Amino acid sequence: MKPMKLLAATAMALVMASTAQAQVKIALDSPADLDGSGSYVWAHVFANHLNENGVEAEEYQRGALGGDDEVFDQVSQGLLEVGMAPLNIVASIDPLIFGLRLPYFFADMEEVDRALYDGGMLARINEATTPAGVRVLGVNTVGPATGIFNTRRPVSSVEDMAGLRMRALDESQIDLFRAWGAAGTIVSWAEVPNALQTGVADGYLNPAFVPLLFGHTEFIKHFTDAAVSPSLRITIVSEDWYQGLSDDERAVVDAAAQAADAANREWLGTQDGVIDQLIEAGVEVTELTPEARTAFQEASAATYADGVLSAEQIAEWEAAIGR
Repeated sequence: MKPMKLLAATAMALVMASTAQAQVKIALDSPADLDGSGSYVWAHVFANHLNENGVEAEEYQRGALGGDDEVFDQVSQGLLEVGMAPLNIVASIDPLIFGLRLPYFFADMEEVDRALYDGGMLARINEATTPAGVRVLGVNTVGPATGIFNTRRPVSSVEDMAGLRMRALDESQIDLFRAWGAAGTIVSWAEVPNALQTGVADGYLNPAFVPLLFGHTEFIKHFTDAAVSPSLRITIVSEDWYQGLSDDERAVVDAAAQAADAANREWLGTQDGVIDQLIEAGVEVTELTPEARTAFQEASAATYADGVLSAEQIAEWEAAIGR
């Protein structure tokens, strides 16, 4: 090997050898609020565990390293170690993760965890994502189950959704809104406040804490506690980074994820007062009758067969829960 090529190869080897020792960057997806954000609880406990066990880590505020798409790209390319992200960000690789968003499918977080860990669905998700450079390290709850927010009127039945245009994450959510008799429009989260104030969108589907955490109660005035699905986001990590760790370092990272999961689930149990906070902020809260809830469930079920998941994939999720 020529001297210059040998020098370049040696330099590259040194860079690669030092990668696992470099500071772990964690891209946050919410304000750094330990009381109001389950996602931040997960990230903060994870970072603290790493730092306390010899793996240096630092949190980067939401948007500092780019939006969701940029964070995903950086993680998949090995340029960013850890990102807090929405579920649908890895569905571009494989849609299996959308099982976690099936409306009225999971009763609670215990069922979610049973499917992911006891039923092996997290491993199944990673079978598709890791070859693309992305590992789903954890699934975190960001609050009680999602409900319906809007700027226009109380929603106490499926029929009340008619005429509303809801902000959607993606086409699968638009399909759900259509099944309810409403319309949907895809709007990035950064544009949501403007969309709600200008009428581009009339509302969104989110857990109860969201307008409180992001300051939307000035224009969001109605909330229906529909309990549609668990409020979930994910932690993605660079597979190159993860596999480049020593056995001891990887054990620390895995233990940090377990500690973060436990803290996140414990935090969920503290969120009983969020509805009262919404009311205090001037948001009218509507509780569904059992009959109205059943109507939402029945309308939502139509999206299963026409959705992005195959019947076989839905059956996998059912088996993982133990149905």
